[in-house]
Amino acid sequence: MTAASGGGASDGGRYGEAVFRPEQAGEGERIDFGALAYDDVTMARLRALGAGPGWRCLDVGAGTGTVSRRLLDEARVASVLAVDRDARFLSERPAPGLDVREADITAPDFDPGRFHLVHARFVLMHLPERERLIRALAEHVAPGGVLVLSDAIDLTSERAPSTPYTVAMRAMWQGLRATIGTDVSWVPTYPQLLRGTQLVSVAAEIHVPPLLPGSPISRFWADTWERSRSAMLATGLVDDAAVDAAVRYLESGECAALSAGMLTVWGWKPER
Repeated sequence: MTAASGGGASDGGRYGEAVFRPEQAGEGERIDFGALAYDDVTMARLRALGAGPGWRCLDVGAGTGTVSRRLLDEARVASVLAVDRDARFLSERPAPGLDVREADITAPDFDPGRFHLVHARFVLMHLPERERLIRALAEHVAPGGVLVLSDAIDLTSERAPSTPYTVAMRAMWQGLRATIGTDVSWVPTYPQLLRGTQLVSVAAEIHVPPLLPGSPISRFWADTWERSRSAMLATGLVDDAAVDAAVRYLESGECAALSAGMLTVWGWKPER
């Protein structure tokens, strides 16, 4: 979820490696916790959109490849090109029909071809030049194909009750924005941005997983806070005790808060 950023970040490195280092022990597991929280919803949407036999698919920012492999195993698509800036987790788990490419999607020469499905989840929220990248991804959709984008929606507004969880989340979003450039404030504009690329039948939905003790999403946030603790402390919104209290709150069974939601938007390339 919070895995990579484009250039311009002040302290997080070009792609945020100083915060979420791929080589750090447990990073693949952290990514998988996020996948466990959202993969079923993602797959239900992709299959409802028609992903199936004969489809060529592009999975951008594929992470550990859970969606890519489920497209092959469950939807029986013809092939998946899984792209990530750091493909170590993808390369560890090869599969028939899965082509892995280590690439930077922000590069001007990135052109993997055209696909029935172009999918990117929890990617664009970390990258600059978002409007340009959405236009570029739409260009990779073949006529009659579909672009599907998912990113996080922050539900810890000023009107949300103050809990250890919301305090930590506000600090996390602010800290990640300052260090690796993460910005979820623009995610609600996805439908308009897709329409601006001339895609049609644009629609959207939101999924909010429950924050239950030991659940994948609760473990994901606890791990994410630990890795981004320095960035969170630098905001001045929390101290170590507040971050620790938020982790305990997630594990208590008394967490009365809304997790960050996942907004999924899709649009179709007209047939020519």
